[in-house]
Amino acid sequence: MTALSTERRMWSLYEPVHAVTYFAEDALATFEQAGLRGFWRGYFAGRTAPLGAVNPGPVIAAFYGFAPRMVTRALPDVWTRITPEAALEARVAGSRLTLEKAVADLDAKDVAEAAELLHAAAIEVETYGRVMGAANAALPWPEDPLEVLWHAATILREHRGDGHLAGLMVERLDGCESLVWRVSLRDGDGRDFYQPARGWTDGEWDAAAARLHHRGWVDGDGRATEKATTAYDTVEDLTDQLAARPWEVLGAEATERCAQLLHPIAVRASRLLRHPNPIGLPELR
Repeated sequence: MTALSTERRMWSLYEPVHAVTYFAEDALATFEQAGLRGFWRGYFAGRTAPLGAVNPGPVIAAFYGFAPRMVTRALPDVWTRITPEAALEARVAGSRLTLEKAVADLDAKDVAEAAELLHAAAIEVETYGRVMGAANAALPWPEDPLEVLWHAATILREHRGDGHLAGLMVERLDGCESLVWRVSLRDGDGRDFYQPARGWTDGEWDAAAARLHHRGWVDGDGRATEKATTAYDTVEDLTDQLAARPWEVLGAEATERCAQLLHPIAVRASRLLRHPNPIGLPELR
């Protein structure tokens, strides 16, 4: 088995910490209590809030894999139900409530140290060309260790996500094609889940598959070709390169310490998430 790169290993540990915002029951309940009924209203309001009361256009660009109509159903409607400021408060409150449960049996000093190290990494993210990473990095830092932990994880995951989109653009994949390609790498498994989760119609999905077939990326059965698997390695390697700076600055020793401290937190946070979830995050063990 090929060893995970530092960047991917760290992503696997901070992503569950961030993801409680959208896929943990307490966090979802907090959005509903704030006036956002339905999963997707909370998702779009919470994730978009750092940008302000933005219209669909920039979100279609920044979220990439969502069908434009799905974004326009949510925005700007959610801003008639909640302000960006209130959405920011709700996402922090719900995340903190979930993480309190996740770390209840862990040493508070270890959790605080993990927060400090993740903070040290997050303040080193580049913000040029990273719309979501920059928007979150511009928010004020909290003081509570659990909130610091969550905020740092959020900055790092959005920063990495911005870089990943750059890789998709280099490979000339549009939003729907990027999903069809991902599903093809699993021999077509997952379409029934990911297509509706991102709002694409059958016609749009099939048209994207036809374009990829024309490029030699998928075969007649919708399975990935060697060209597609090579592109996967290329995109993932580029994503890692664009996410490297925080860990390079933190240094190998501190990064390893951060990973060791994050692992039990990530495992416990993962147990509180909905599985399966629309981002395809597996349950850590």
